[in-house]
Amino acid sequence: MKRIFIVALAVLAFAGCKENKKGAEVEQTATEVVAQGDLAFVNIDYVLTESNIFKSEGIALRDKTEKAQQKWMKKEQNLQNEMQQLAEKYQKGLITTRNAQEKEQALQKRAASLQSAAQKEGKELEEENIVFQNRLNDLIMRAIQDINADKKYKMILQATSLLDADESLNISEAVLAKVNELYAAEKESAKKK
Repeated sequence: MKRIFIVALAVLAFAGCKENKKGAEVEQTATEVVAQGDLAFVNIDYVLTESNIFKSEGIALRDKTEKAQQKWMKKEQNLQNEMQQLAEKYQKGLITTRNAQEKEQALQKRAASLQSAAQKEGKELEEENIVFQNRLNDLIMRAIQDINADKKYKMILQATSLLDADESLNISEAVLAKVNELYAAEKESAKKK
């Protein structure tokens, strides 16, 4: 009985060694495929933030959007303060009911006008942001297509979904350089018009 058990263990160990060899062969084959340049990845966030288009136009647009938001928040806060002051004056009996109602209606009209103007500017800024994002995405896609024009890579992945990858597969710097080159050509073309 002991002999059968020992023989069974030996067979399992041998099979395990054989499986490990097959696994190593598959891993080696996968490594060879990757090493041949079939696969690459791009860190899109890096390309976005380091690109010349973002540094010149993107940051300016972000600052413009933040300033607009701050401006509208300040105007809204000032209007709320005026409404609070009006309520305090009325409660203290410093103004008549009729006068308070007239001022309240005027403040409500200003609030509606303020809200309408803020929404209009918000839509315009949102459209500018969408157009900018589309331009940037177009530059990135054109850069990737130019880099892979020779079909060197069978697959190019976005780095945000990668858990682990060999850094030699990272083509972000090449994509960034190509995006900057395309953007410079785009600016030069616009100057000539």
